[in-house]
Amino acid sequence: MPGAVVLARMLREGEWLEHLSVRGLAVTRPERIPMARETVFDLASLTKVLATTTAVMLLVEQGRLELDDPVAKVLPHFGERDKERVTLRHLLTHSSGLHPWRGFHETLLERERKKGERWIGTKAAHDFVLESICRSALVHEPGSAAVYGDLDFIVLGAVVEAVSGQPLDQLCHERIFAPLGMHATRFLREPAPEAERRRFAATENCPWRGRIVWGEVHDPNAAAMGGVAGHAGLFAPVDDVMRFGTALLDVWHGRSLALPRERLVEFAARQSLPPGSDWALGWDTPTAGGSSSGRYFSPQSIGHLGFTGTSLWIDFDAQAVVVMLTNRIHLVAKKSKFTLRAEIHDLVREAFAA
Repeated sequence: MPGAVVLARMLREGEWLEHLSVRGLAVTRPERIPMARETVFDLASLTKVLATTTAVMLLVEQGRLELDDPVAKVLPHFGERDKERVTLRHLLTHSSGLHPWRGFHETLLERERKKGERWIGTKAAHDFVLESICRSALVHEPGSAAVYGDLDFIVLGAVVEAVSGQPLDQLCHERIFAPLGMHATRFLREPAPEAERRRFAATENCPWRGRIVWGEVHDPNAAAMGGVAGHAGLFAPVDDVMRFGTALLDVWHGRSLALPRERLVEFAARQSLPPGSDWALGWDTPTAGGSSSGRYFSPQSIGHLGFTGTSLWIDFDAQAVVVMLTNRIHLVAKKSKFTLRAEIHDLVREAFAA
């Protein structure tokens, strides 16, 4: 792992304790750039909670969505092939029965090779991905199993856009990021200009793009869809992710009205779809004996991970937030369990308790 930034906060006896660690390199190739507190990371699947889940929560609060509405009520063509029973709650808990992942970018690359036309990153590619999911069959009955994947949240992103009448990135900026002071948080529809790229942590030496991904989204399907998707595509530095986590903590404890507290409590509760599942609405919760949050996060905690090496965990009981952002897939994408996350969370919590 070339580098990392860890920022942790905990409220103890009315005083905020804070820990910051900045280590290693943000980029090793094509040049060596030190990691910094201000380094902007590809958050990968943290997009699911910082953007899409929160957007759904706000639309539910407004009465524009109901959690048990069929998805086909908003996206009628989604109801094809016996998917009319799939609800928004199923999508948020990864219990819809959709395939967890499909390499849509591979199909689009093949089209580019055959036709000599650009598909990756176009509106046509975005529509192709969504239509492909809507036409697909389920792999299990809705609510019968929880299988983590991206397709649920690609659909949720489309639901948010259809109901709000706004692109996902625009709505999230106006309703979430700007109000919470997350001014460096954004989706990238195009790769960052060369003059700005040095602010970003690099990710994979991508085999299908033939270059090091730096200042552009790593996730292949998010890239194919034009950089804005419900499952991935968001970029932010550690302080913005901490602002988000602290905002949720403050809302939970009645210190802020930035988000609707009753909805936050609802979305943070395990849904038991199916019984025994640890998934809340969009959020993960600690798994006894094997959580990436480590040993000390209480059952009243929520969190999420990102494939690029990112994580956010919030403990509402202990009033603690830990943000860990790394570039673990620079230069090679790794599919390990990344057990260092749990070790770091334990060390931070032990330090705060000392």
